[in-house]
Amino acid sequence: MFSVVGIGLHISQRSGMPWWPWRGVRAGLVTGLLLISGNFSQAQTSSTRIFGSGANQFSIDFVEIGNPNNAADTTGAPNPAGSVAYVYNLGKHEISRDMITKANAAGGMSITMQDMTSNGGNGTNKPATGITWYEAAKFVNWLNTSKGFMPAYKFDANGNFQLWSSGDAGYDANNPYRNSLAKFVMPSRNEWYKAAYGSPSGSWYDYPTGADTVPVAIAGGTTGNTVVYSQSTANGPSDITSAGGLSGYGTMGQGANAIEWVETAYDSVNDTPIEAQELRGGAWDYDNHGISSSYRAWSPPGYDNFFSFGFRVASADLNTPAHSLEVINLTPALGSVQGRETILKGRRLC
Repeated sequence: MFSVVGIGLHISQRSGMPWWPWRGVRAGLVTGLLLISGNFSQAQTSSTRIFGSGANQFSIDFVEIGNPNNAADTTGAPNPAGSVAYVYNLGKHEISRDMITKANAAGGMSITMQDMTSNGGNGTNKPATGITWYEAAKFVNWLNTSKGFMPAYKFDANGNFQLWSSGDAGYDANNPYRNSLAKFVMPSRNEWYKAAYGSPSGSWYDYPTGADTVPVAIAGGTTGNTVVYSQSTANGPSDITSAGGLSGYGTMGQGANAIEWVETAYDSVNDTPIEAQELRGGAWDYDNHGISSSYRAWSPPGYDNFFSFGFRVASADLNTPAHSLEVINLTPALGSVQGRETILKGRRLC
C-alpha cells in the first residue's frame, strides 16, 4: 500500500532537479513532485540522490533492478551468473570525473585519476578512470558516511583495506568485504551482471543493450543498441550520459566506455584483503567480445596505471522502509524506452 501526501505539477525539460523529480508518464512533458510513503519494489523506477553541498554538490541517478530471485544466466562468464535475491538500485551511469573531484574536496580525500589529455581529454562529464579498486571503495564509503550511514568497506588507520570481522556491526559472514548496514556499495558481480545483461521479464541478452545482436560501435550517443567501443585509444571514452543505448533495465555504458570494477573477487570468494578483483564490460578501445556477457577481466586492486579502469555505484537504500517518505522519481525505466509495461501495484504507468 502507499499513500499520497502531496503533489505539485509543473512543466519541465529533462534537466536535473534537486531531490526526487519525476516526469509525467506520457510524453515526458508534464512533471511533478509526489511525496509518497510506501514500498515500490514491484515497479521499475529511476531515482536521484544528492551528495555534497554548495560548489561540491553532485547527483547520482539510480535505476531500480527488480525481479528478485531471478534465475541465473547460464550462457555467460562465469556460469552461472546474475541471480540476485533482492531488489536493489544501480547507478544509471558510470561515476564521472566531476563526481570524484567534488567528493575529494568535500570529503578531504585524495583519489587520483588518470590524465586523459592524450585520450579524449579531461572533461568533467567523462568517466573517472585510472581508479583503483581501493579508491572506488573509499569513494563509496564517503557516499555513506556523508549521509550518516555505515561505511561499506573497512580500512585501517593506515588506509589499508581489511575484512569486516564477526565483532563488527554489520558483519556478513557470506561477504566480509561489504558491511550489511551500508546503503551505497560497489556492485557485486551478480548485481552488475543482472543490470547489464538481464531484463525485468527474466530474459538474458548477450550484450548490455537489451539485445543479442552485436551493437553498433559509436564514439558517443544514446541510440538504442549502440555502444562506445572499437574506437581508437586516442579517442578516449564518451561522456557518461552519452555512452550508448540502454540495457534491458535502463542503465547506460555497462558495455565499454570505461571498463568497470565490481566488488567481487575474480575467484568469486571475497575472503582475503588483497586478491585479484574482477572488471566487466570492456572499454572504448575493446572489440565486441569485450562488451559481451562472456567477457570478464581481473587486476590487482591497487593497480591504477591502466587509464580505462572506472566504476559505478549500487544502492540498497532507495526502497527500504527507513527511506519510504521521499520525493521519488516515478519515471518507468523501461516503459517509455522500449514500449514495455511497468506495473505499480496493478496499475499501468505507461
